[in-house]
Amino acid sequence: MIKELIASIIIVIAVFSLDIFTQNYTKNTSAEIDKYFSDLKEEILNENTEKINENLKRIEDLWEEKYKRLAYYIEHDELEKVNITITNMKSYIETEDYSSAIANLEESKFVVEHIEEKNSFNLQNIF
Repeated sequence: MIKELIASIIIVIAVFSLDIFTQNYTKNTSAEIDKYFSDLKEEILNENTEKINENLKRIEDLWEEKYKRLAYYIEHDELEKVNITITNMKSYIETEDYSSAIANLEESKFVVEHIEEKNSFNLQNIF
């Protein structure tokens, strides 16, 4: 009886520890990507083509790196939404349709924030 109790306690502690770790990683990733999105939006509003392309490349590289880790524990549909909006944003920037690019940028920010909220540990997500 005691062995089962100890094993159960260890499992519960492991689950909570991994949940805290994944939440922190998701929160840090969201904040980092949001910063890059804000920088890109500022450059789009200033219409600085060289910096726009540079920031877009950084966002693509960062998202590709973070996607691999996030895919372990987040629904792929949610992550694909971010991929799609970044791809749309890139095509609008290439055609210099900056108003549509900003709209996709804001949609990307919203989806990333939604991913963070959806995977957070709170009562709303438990019930």
